[in-house]
Amino acid sequence: MLWDDYATAWSALHGGYDPRRATPVVRGWVRLAYGLGSWLSRLGVGPMAVTTAGLVLCGVVPALVALLGRFGVLLAAVVVLVAALADGLDGAVAVISNRTSRLGYVYDSVADRLGELAWLAAFWLAGAPAWLVVAAGAASWLQEYARARATAAGMSELGVVTVAERPTRVLIAVFGLLASFALPALITVAAAVWLGLALIAGIQLTIAIRRSLTP
Repeated sequence: MLWDDYATAWSALHGGYDPRRATPVVRGWVRLAYGLGSWLSRLGVGPMAVTTAGLVLCGVVPALVALLGRFGVLLAAVVVLVAALADGLDGAVAVISNRTSRLGYVYDSVADRLGELAWLAAFWLAGAPAWLVVAAGAASWLQEYARARATAAGMSELGVVTVAERPTRVLIAVFGLLASFALPALITVAAAVWLGLALIAGIQLTIAIRRSLTP
């Protein structure tokens, strides 16, 4: 499957949002998933297997911080990045191999939320205040829940691309853990950035939902 064909199919599964016109971060993320997904598809790897692998890797992240302490955050940052790649790859494999399914869509969404819970648990283990970690996780969860309910009510799947989409949360997790190795207090800053962007995203999404669903 060529890139343009993939981008068209990906757009159809994401509310008409065209990755070719996305921000550099999102476009690069989708393009990387396309390349690696093509390779995995040729090997016969299924999308749900990729989702499961990513979820298992996410579970390893807080364990590394808990068991290895300060040096564990370095490994945890690498594992977050690999797990996030797996998260992008499952959808790519599904599209390229024509194996998309409603069950896979639900499984992927649940795995995303559980994975981010594991990353935030690593933040807490690395020294971020529990209340800040919980608030950051709740704000992100509320954003995705509101989007899902609005979609069920008739809004296009994305509604709006906010400042705190999945690729942004991945970057915060990776660089937050890396920064905390040099200065442990920076993990609190990373959690605060996560929460701040999630709150802004909530406002953006609220406006989009109101515009989309108001007669």
